[in-house]
Amino acid sequence: MRLLTGILLMMMCLAPALADETDFKRLVADFEAHELAHNPIRAGEQGDLDAAGRWPDHSPETLAEKLEREEEFLERLEAIGVDGLDESEGVTHAMMAHLLRSRLALAGFEPRRVSFTNDSGFFSQPFGLARRTRPSSIAEAEAWLRRLEALPEFLAVQTAWLERGLESGFVQPGLVAERVVEQLESLVAEELDDHPLLAPLEALPRRVDADERVRLERAMRETIKNEIVPAYRELLRFFREDYLAEPRETVGISDVPGGREYYRALVRYHTTMDTTPEEIHQRGKAEVERIRAEMDEVIERAGFEGSFEEFLHYLRTDTRFYADSERELLMHAAWIAKRADDQMPRFFRKLPRLPYGVRPVPDSLAPNYTTGRYWAGNLEAGVAGGYLVNTYRLDQRPLYELPALTVHEGVPGHHHQIALAQELEDVPDFRRNTNITAFAEGWALYTEHLAIEMDIYETPYEDFGRLTYEMWRACRLVVDTGLHYFGWSQEEAEACLLENSALSTHNVRTEVERYISWPGQALAYKTGELLIRELRSKAEEALGEDFDLRAFHDHILSQGAMPLSALEQRMEAWIAEQHVILDE
Repeated sequence: MRLLTGILLMMMCLAPALADETDFKRLVADFEAHELAHNPIRAGEQGDLDAAGRWPDHSPETLAEKLEREEEFLERLEAIGVDGLDESEGVTHAMMAHLLRSRLALAGFEPRRVSFTNDSGFFSQPFGLARRTRPSSIAEAEAWLRRLEALPEFLAVQTAWLERGLESGFVQPGLVAERVVEQLESLVAEELDDHPLLAPLEALPRRVDADERVRLERAMRETIKNEIVPAYRELLRFFREDYLAEPRETVGISDVPGGREYYRALVRYHTTMDTTPEEIHQRGKAEVERIRAEMDEVIERAGFEGSFEEFLHYLRTDTRFYADSERELLMHAAWIAKRADDQMPRFFRKLPRLPYGVRPVPDSLAPNYTTGRYWAGNLEAGVAGGYLVNTYRLDQRPLYELPALTVHEGVPGHHHQIALAQELEDVPDFRRNTNITAFAEGWALYTEHLAIEMDIYETPYEDFGRLTYEMWRACRLVVDTGLHYFGWSQEEAEACLLENSALSTHNVRTEVERYISWPGQALAYKTGELLIRELRSKAEEALGEDFDLRAFHDHILSQGAMPLSALEQRMEAWIAEQHVILDE
């Protein structure tokens, strides 16, 4: 009788946990289906030919329905306890909670009213997608044709949101819209014979019937000429005549209706932490002071006799620090990338299968684009990851910054982390492809410091370049909050970077314009990096000589991106687990 009673009690205790696990699996499946239904780009990449011919539906009606469903998802999620979930499911729970709460918190501000930045947006999305679309059959190429035919309507929906922004005063500053005009002018000037939107045709295999290839190419050219180019010309007219009719002169998001509250929500979203602009601003000022002291030490090590300002002038103007050609700059980047590749097994046991290449930033984007960026690849589609190097204005692309940039964008930075996430098995698809900026950028910035141990920096100037990049991210904490919360001017923001780093004047301008156009995003980098460095220090102190750096790195990345609170919990649990293993 006692045995039976014990079994019954055990079953009663297990029942809630089993119910939670079942409910959670059902919720995840429903959420996955929901995500794919509203992301035809991703669904198309997974082989859905119907989705591959469509663009995301951003109409107000569809977005309202989507939000209502996500409210239901959050209610179901919050009713499920995490105690009965395994480690991977716990990360999925944390990711879903972050995504759903963030979407609900931001939706009321209607962010689609400002759906572009100084260097990209909805208007450039089709060109980026064209570069990574690789059809392997006539059916897949026809899907791309349908997507081209649907592009004018996609642009029209986005324009309607911008008009709604104009009516409500929720708009980007005039200087940001002017940068979009420059890009649109470049896009509408593209030659039809070699138009970027025809790029997917190049991937069609030779076995495809020649007549079918000709038919598709003719149809695509006609669509581009008769429908897409006129649509882009109309969008250009809209920006010139309507959006810039009475341009916003201020630069901070706090100056638009509801902007101050919006910024506070963006701070929480981008950092994934319950923090405030005031706290971030003070943290940034402390980091600027610390890094500045390290810079002085490097200047002394370089043997330079002169002031800090004179050293910056020397770095910005001496021709020895700059490439003479685009090819030379790309070759320097490629050499550093291969040196980093050579060091990877010393610091990681788990390496991704997908390789990456070094490429120039496309000409249409380069003038207002950042110094470098990573574009994710797709192993199934046959597309490598891409480390993009901006070769525009070589006199603004110093070689001493290139090592830090290369490890950040390539390995062990973005490519390593993102390619590993894409290879995760037995996890929901959204886990592989959702970018948590504080995690991804925090990791990439951490690897700039890790590159010291990888022997990537060969001169004091390159080490100063590393510190310049770290100062850059520290200044972001001060500058972004200054611009959007404390009423700073563009000139005040630029001064913080010009006076404390060796960043080129062109880079400083484009970067500050980026922060102006994308409130809060710049706060994620330093926030994530500081946590990862803190976690490593905790692990080293707790484990002493038994600390395994490769195991530490692999564990950080083993479950893909996640909110920082979830990362902190996982790594502290890992440290405790290592203690148990060592004690056995």
